[in-house]
Amino acid sequence: MSRAAWFAGILAALAAGGAGYVAGHGNGPAPAPAAHAPATGPVVYYRDPDGNPAYSAAPRATADGRAFRPVQASEDVSFDGADANEAATPAAARPILYYRNPMGLPDTSPVPKKDAMGMEYIPVHAGEDEDGSTVTLSPGKIQRTGVRTEVVARRVVARPVRVPGTIALDERRVTVVATRSDAYVDRVEPVTTGDRVRKGQPLVHVYSPEINAAAAQLIANPGFDGARRRLQNLNVSAEVIAEIERTRTVPMAITWSSPRDGVVLQRNAVEGMKAGAGDTLFRIGDIATMWVLADVPERDLAAVRVGQAATVRLRSAPGRAIAGRVAVIYPQVNPETRATRVRIELPNPDGTLLPDMYADVEIATGDATPVVAVPDDAILDTGERPLVLIDRGEGRFTPTDVTVGLRGGGYTEIRDGLSVGDRVVTGANFLIDAESSLKAALRSLAEPQDGRQAANGGARP
Repeated sequence: MSRAAWFAGILAALAAGGAGYVAGHGNGPAPAPAAHAPATGPVVYYRDPDGNPAYSAAPRATADGRAFRPVQASEDVSFDGADANEAATPAAARPILYYRNPMGLPDTSPVPKKDAMGMEYIPVHAGEDEDGSTVTLSPGKIQRTGVRTEVVARRVVARPVRVPGTIALDERRVTVVATRSDAYVDRVEPVTTGDRVRKGQPLVHVYSPEINAAAAQLIANPGFDGARRRLQNLNVSAEVIAEIERTRTVPMAITWSSPRDGVVLQRNAVEGMKAGAGDTLFRIGDIATMWVLADVPERDLAAVRVGQAATVRLRSAPGRAIAGRVAVIYPQVNPETRATRVRIELPNPDGTLLPDMYADVEIATGDATPVVAVPDDAILDTGERPLVLIDRGEGRFTPTDVTVGLRGGGYTEIRDGLSVGDRVVTGANFLIDAESSLKAALRSLAEPQDGRQAANGGARP
């Protein structure tokens, strides 16, 4: 079945099922009949006395006790009823553009004819077809199909990206305590993993034959800078070197102190052990600033920028939100998860953030500058292109191609195709688009047939 025939079937079913049905929403109440026409017929429903879109099948009262107004059969507007403007201009007074198939098939004729079952083709008058895509609906149909519209305006379109994250140490704030020569651990201060230490606080005392030999050379040659340089190359602190020069004594054990304020992350030093050159004795981490590493899916990566605000919520502290900003977007995509790691730096003055904690991260993507945007419901995705229906007023609706941008918060950015102040359809737009597509299909089929008719001398095969 062709697309136009399918649309025609939908419209026929909607028209048949919509007659007599009363909807409780729309752009406004149905228009009242002319003042000179007295109401006749049975009461078909009751409506709000103030004209609000509220209806009832039985007698009802408003919240302040006023009774709903009964609507008789002659006051109701049928689903396909014409409005006053259409009634003022009879169809016979408008020129006939072409004749269409009575069953809604994509078949038109420039002259009157009948189909295979003897049914007369339906004339299409000027004003009914317009430009082939514009659809004109009566007020009754607009109300009963639930057509809703909204004015195009400038809005901030932002779609937060929510991803899980993990707390990690700042790599720039981690230090390892180690010797640069073979040594023996003589004594370890009472410092354990998890303890907070200060810069310069003693951690371990070691004996190193190589260090002692360099110290003895320094004492024997006070003015020899090579001996001092050798001790410095062995990572002996300036304080220890100064003490050796002052006392002119080679200490049995050299004191190793903490190089920074922080937390003891690892303690490997044990009294009496032999430590090789470069072996880790202590690992100290400064947790004043922590990282949050979050994996952003590839589909959301284009919206994330360095400097964007981010909110981190710890699973260990429900209800608490910590504000930060995106500091780094890592330059690779994980081939297994198709995600890219993003780093957020957070202050941690109270030490609440601990390494390897889980967190929920929300990154505020989008620009703070307002853009032309419409509700998501206004966008019709045809599979080939997005379009919206513009309300031209007086019941006329025109489909228009648009170029969309970011989506978020229930709105879609429109980069081309609409201007601020345009009114677009946000409800029942599928029905209007179906009728518009049918009209366009009929018109496109009618034009080449007109050419064939002229070639055949007006006779239709």
